[in-house]
Amino acid sequence: MALIVEKTSSGREYKVKDMSQADFGRLELELAEVEMPGLMACRTEFGPAQPFKGARITGSLHMTIQTAVLIETLTALGAEVRWCSCNIFSTQDHAAAAIARDSAAVFAWKGETLQEYWWCTERALDWGPGGGPDLIVDDGGDATLLIHEGVKAEEIFEKTGQVPDPTSTDNPEFQIVLSIIKEGLQVDPKKYHKMKERLVGVSEETTTGVKRLYQMQESGALLFQPLTSTTPSPRARFWKNFTAFGFGYIIFDNLYGCRHSLPDGLMRATDVMIAGKVAVICGYGDVGKGCAAAMKTAGARVIVTEIDPICALQAMMEGLQVLTLEDVVSEADIFVTTTGNKDIIMVDHMRKMKNNAIVCNIGHFDNEIDMQGLETFPGVKRITPSSPNRHVGVPYHQVRNHCFGRGSCLNGTWVVPLVTQVS
Repeated sequence: MALIVEKTSSGREYKVKDMSQADFGRLELELAEVEMPGLMACRTEFGPAQPFKGARITGSLHMTIQTAVLIETLTALGAEVRWCSCNIFSTQDHAAAAIARDSAAVFAWKGETLQEYWWCTERALDWGPGGGPDLIVDDGGDATLLIHEGVKAEEIFEKTGQVPDPTSTDNPEFQIVLSIIKEGLQVDPKKYHKMKERLVGVSEETTTGVKRLYQMQESGALLFQPLTSTTPSPRARFWKNFTAFGFGYIIFDNLYGCRHSLPDGLMRATDVMIAGKVAVICGYGDVGKGCAAAMKTAGARVIVTEIDPICALQAMMEGLQVLTLEDVVSEADIFVTTTGNKDIIMVDHMRKMKNNAIVCNIGHFDNEIDMQGLETFPGVKRITPSSPNRHVGVPYHQVRNHCFGRGSCLNGTWVVPLVTQVS
């Protein structure tokens, strides 16, 4: 897709896949509003006071129908909003179209490349020469990361004239981040400093992202404040309600939302029957608990891997078998990573899996599965038979593993499968 910002007839910027889907998006938005009474109550209670009047809010959060209800709640409370998705596969294009047409600046579409993804993130943060947003609604910390890395690069550039070197890292995604910052330095060497100075704070959805914010705060690297319900402000009553809603969203999404989205994603992508299969759930936190319950309800025999003794005991007390991944890697049919950590399932694990085993990630980030190792595996090839399905394969004795690796791609109603044949 050509990376060119478009404008509505009213002058609002956007970049989405298909604006003709806006009417369909609006219909689903109206249904979702009934399912989200908390946000609708916020509009009713706080709308007349316009607590966000004049505020600029940037969101980096899955651009779905449910997020669209959040965006229109923010605009109903007076905010100006620019939005991108926090995952290359999670955007619902009809939701993006409806918001772009009716409510806010949106830069998101399903199936973005990493280059397109970071372009969209930069557009969502770009409020013109007057600085950036007042508030960031982040999920995974990418918008927060871009500002922090940008400020760091600007300080080095000011002192030494040195610009970021994308070749200084082996991480292909971080190479893109450094390239964006490098290009920005040529246009405005204080761009990210202006953003930092204007920002009031950031809210973060993921538990992993919140932990990272705490770590940055403890090390003194955090440039702006994470917003909490204790933020002193005349609008404190609103923030108490708003952050309480966010906390509740995390709890319900992790435990109950995953119960719905895991089997939904598996069946949309593969149409396999879950009943009778062996499902391995890597991790038994809130997400793992929801996933284990979903697979058990669907008729699978569930095995849990867990390093925390309390969580492992909880799984056992629920009647689930607790083993190590190495114990079951050659026998199980479905593997689900839910930990929020990295390097849970590696290429060496996939080499030992049975024919047609399914590997998927519903944790915070895609580095739970060794996607880089998979894609650089000797002889690997990528096949794209039909959008949005993507396939990666290495032939060896016709052993084929279905791997859903990119992004938290089962954490919602979206899925893009990577089918993997690994020797």
